Parts: sequence; C-alpha cells; structure tokens
Amino acid sequence: MAESTPSTDAVDFYVDPGVAQDPYPYYEALRAQCPVQQEAVHGTFAVTGYEEAVAVLNDTVAFSNCNSMAGPFSGFPGPAAGVDDMTDLVEEYRHGMPMHEHLPMLDPPEHTAHRALLMRLITPKRLRENEAFMWRLADERIDGFVDRGAIEFIADFSNPYANLAITDLLGVPEEDRPGFTEKLGLNPGAGDTDANMLDALAFLYDAFCGYIEDRRANPRTDVLTGLATARFPDGSEPTPVDCARIAAFLFAAGGDTTSRILATSLRILGEDADLQQQLRDDHTRIPIFVEEVLRYEGAVKADHRLTRVSTTIGGVAIPAGSVVAVLLGAANRDPRRFDEPNAFVADRPNARAHVAFGHGAHTCPGAPLARAEARVALERLLDRLDDIRISEAHHGPADARHYEYEPTFVLRGLRRLHLEFTPRG
Repeated sequence: MAESTPSTDAVDFYVDPGVAQDPYPYYEALRAQCPVQQEAVHGTFAVTGYEEAVAVLNDTVAFSNCNSMAGPFSGFPGPAAGVDDMTDLVEEYRHGMPMHEHLPMLDPPEHTAHRALLMRLITPKRLRENEAFMWRLADERIDGFVDRGAIEFIADFSNPYANLAITDLLGVPEEDRPGFTEKLGLNPGAGDTDANMLDALAFLYDAFCGYIEDRRANPRTDVLTGLATARFPDGSEPTPVDCARIAAFLFAAGGDTTSRILATSLRILGEDADLQQQLRDDHTRIPIFVEEVLRYEGAVKADHRLTRVSTTIGGVAIPAGSVVAVLLGAANRDPRRFDEPNAFVADRPNARAHVAFGHGAHTCPGAPLARAEARVALERLLDRLDDIRISEAHHGPADARHYEYEPTFVLRGLRRLHLEFTPRG
C-alpha cells in the first residue's frame, strides 16, 4: 500500500476513489497479509492469490454465484453462529438479488442448461462468419476518423465496434442495426454508454423477445431462428424471455468488456512506440500481446461468491453465508505465478494462464469472441494508423500522465482515451 495508507483496515474497496483509480497497491497490501484475507469494512473474504482464486472459481459446490455482481450488497443476511450449511437460505434469497436472472449469477444445473443454450450461438462456424464481418466493421469505423489525426478511442472505435460485432453474431437484421446503435448509445459523441444500462437491457429484452416469437412462428435460415429453435439439454423449450436474457447479457457484458480490453491495449501501445512497431511489422505477435493485456489489466476486477457451506481456502476457514471476492486483477499479478507481475511483458510465455475470463464452469463463454475482436481490431488499427500516441492535451505529458477509470468495483476500464496518430499512406 502507499506510504500514506500502510493498513488496509480503513480502505473500502467498493467505494474508495483511490482504489477505483489504482487498485494494485491495495491488492498487494492484502496479499502481503494473506492470499485469502477478510477485509475489515464489509467482512468480505478477499482472494488475491492465484491458486486460491482458481480453487474458488472451480468449486461450484461450496460456492454459489448468486451474488457474482452484487458482492456484499446482495441482501443476504450473512453467517450465523453454529450454522455450517446455508444452502436452503441461499436459494430462498437468490431471486431477490441484483441481476439474479443473468447467466453469471446462476448455479448448476440451471447455469449448465442456460450456458448450453448460449453455446449454440458461439460455435466455431458462427465465429468464423462473424470474424469476416469484424474485418469490414473495423475498416468502416476507421474510415470515419482516419483523416482527422485524433480520436477519443472509446466513443469513436472500441465501444461501437465491440457492440456492433455482437449484433452480427446474434444475427440482428441489417435494417434494425441503426435502431440498436441509437438505443444503446453506440454512436460517437452519444455520451456515456453505460449511463442507462437498465433502459438498454429493457430495450434488448423487448427486441429479442420479439425476434424469438417471430422466428418461432415464421422460421428462416438465420441465426435468430437457430436461437428460437434451440432447446435446453433436457429437451425442454426455453421461453422467449430465456433467449432474450442470453442475448441481452451477451450485449451488456461482452460488448463492454471487449471495449475496455481494446482501450487498455491502445493505451499501452500509445505509450510504447517500439512495441507498437513490432506488432505492426509482425501480426503473429498480436495474440500473445492480447493475453498479456488481459493478465496485466483485465476488464473484470472482482467476481464474487457466497459460501453455501463452511469451507477452507488457502488454509483460511470461511463460514457458511460469507461473501468471497475473487480479485481477478490481484490473482493475475500474483508473484508466485507470474514473474515480475507488475511489468507488462508483451511476449510473456505464460500470459495465457491468466484468469481474466474466470476459470472452470463459469469461464466466460464469450472469450473466443473477445480474443477475435481484439486481434482483428488491432491488426486493422496498426495497418492504417502510424505513430499512435497519447494526447498530451488530454492526458498530460509522458512523465505525468493522468487517466480516469470507471468508479465501479466490478469492472476495470478507462472512461476516455484520447489518441493522436498519422494516417498511413
């Protein structure tokens, strides 16, 4: 921790603005005490160790995902003296928790069934078809600003690119895509794209329920018909709302996180002209660069669990009903797993061992999509823009940079990234 804050006792990970801007000193201070440490403000068991994080993420029996995004703010009453099994109480409270209906908050067997439905969409064949669209989309976005020599990268490129790629993956008809662009704030200059998430989800629910009902009544040979006619593993038919929730969450989670990954990638490249040129000269180095970006600064900071039963992780006893915060950014910088963890090493041999996409049964199903989006975008940006650099007018000189990060305990990402560049001839 910084010298002014030698103890973590008074630091509230969930609201502290300093931690939101730079969580890594806090992570290191916690890990220095123990890789599994109960923080003092909320009583959450913070997991900062890599092996300990993997152990929690792999255990769907002792740990419930019901509070994955809500953390200690789920409304669950917490541990009770002498009670070692709260499975029934977890189920009683589950449906009152925030975002309870979405895939990351589900537990097996319901999670298994809904994930199988999603995986009917994210097939290798569909990903190949979607990648062909990504190449065109990346060039279309670049065409819109290449002559300006300067952009706000998140509004001008990464956010619309990531979200419009998903409209294609899900088969949103071409004639409807302008409506999605408008409703979801994907146009450059439309303002904060996450300001009205609930309104966006409501729009997506309505849109996809309509698509599913139409395709069931009037089947076509498109992706939406595939989603409409998909069945759960037991053969039962999902409701239109089940299908809409799958599609809506893919938009809300997949688009946002991929946009953040791309912004971090360009921040790193904008600070390192030599690395930028190396990747421009040799595109085969881009995939491992993306993996190191994910390890170094993934888009998800914390993935929470609720203990159904009393258990032990890393030698620390955790009572039933406890909130566990798996701090993915901390696990990805555990020196027991990664050499020089606070350094960005573009060709790190074990970079892909990161847990930025989670681990086990809840590994992000959209990870192949995110990797493909990042690879395609970086190739086209590097091919068409020279001397990409950080705007000193907006972010200060190289020895005194300032960036603003989203004030959220779940996600890690820049609010703005202003870049300057020279168009390639």
